[in-house]
Amino acid sequence: MTEPGLSIWARQIAPSPTLVVDAKAKALKASGKDVAVFGAGEPDFDTPEFIKEACAKALKDGQTKYIASAGLPALRSALAAEYKAKGFGDVKDTQVIVSPGGKFSCYLAIMSVISPGDEVIIPAPYWVSYPEMVKLAGGIPKFVFAGDDTGFRIQPDQLRQAITPKTRLVILNSPSNPTGAVYPRKELEALVKICTDAGIYILSDEIYEQLVYDGVTSCSPATFSPEAAKLTITAAGFSKTYAMTGWRLGTLVAPPKIAAAVADLQSQMTSNATSFAQFGALAALQQPEKAKAAVATMLAVFDRRRVHLWKGLNAIPGLRCFRSEGAFYLFPNISSFGLSSDEFAARLLDEELVALVQGSAFGADDYVRLSYATSDDVIDKGIERLGRFCARLAARQPAASRA
Repeated sequence: MTEPGLSIWARQIAPSPTLVVDAKAKALKASGKDVAVFGAGEPDFDTPEFIKEACAKALKDGQTKYIASAGLPALRSALAAEYKAKGFGDVKDTQVIVSPGGKFSCYLAIMSVISPGDEVIIPAPYWVSYPEMVKLAGGIPKFVFAGDDTGFRIQPDQLRQAITPKTRLVILNSPSNPTGAVYPRKELEALVKICTDAGIYILSDEIYEQLVYDGVTSCSPATFSPEAAKLTITAAGFSKTYAMTGWRLGTLVAPPKIAAAVADLQSQMTSNATSFAQFGALAALQQPEKAKAAVATMLAVFDRRRVHLWKGLNAIPGLRCFRSEGAFYLFPNISSFGLSSDEFAARLLDEELVALVQGSAFGADDYVRLSYATSDDVIDKGIERLGRFCARLAARQPAASRA
């Protein structure tokens, strides 16, 4: 008897490279190795105590049953009020969906507007999951690349040239994973106007919206104009801002028709995000002073680490690193060493026990990603070991290639 094969979806999907790196690093650490890990995009802080207490109270009070698929009504109402205050207009509670994670919010958004054969424009470097989500919906990812010479921000002409009659959606991620780049408002407005003029949906992934530095502010396409609001799906969540990655709580705000479709999709896929976890998220919104203080504490530490790691990377001959303005990543250029990012990352882990993520995972093979959501000790070890590794690579290169 011939065994049936896997579906086309299972055959074409790739595992998350960031989680693969994290798993390998953890396995090495479990075996006793002193690994300096810069892989996973996860705050190394604990969830604020007042949020955990609200969740624990919900458990004690028996909030362990099914709830509305689209989310806890009080949480949706609080989120709608937050988005109104940000300039999203008269957002109704029904336009807000609470999902099992920001990743799932992005997937629901794509599933709600993409049919087989539709094209989705994805600026590169991109978060590893965007292309796979598009493929799972039957769509076709179309990449537009912007390197460190432009601050990892695509230009209006690039976007215009990428649009075809099949283009249905453009994904924008600011602050960015993996680069930490943040689009200034004027640049983002120019890109959004191109989309609205062409009648193309926008997925604005704003999961890192509160993690910005150097006086930079992030902004939301849905606030730019009534036309933009009608075409923009905003995905975010609690994972990065409040160190709640394991809680799996994402948010989505969309025009009424799309929000209703997303709610229906979620009702068939997951029923609802964990009920008692949503009471913890609600506490973050209902106690803004405590939430603000917790974020400020975390942000100050991230900022200090960012500058320290950035200076350390740029002090290593052969590396060139853009100064990120958001999230908790740096994305140095390694092209001078003549190695693919896969080989660079693999050898660095084997030879110096430093775990980072190869740029090929993000559609940018001349780069590697380091997360500074890790300790000062790890950052110091990483800089030292990376410098030693790069020095060996440079010493082995022919003189002509180093000139």
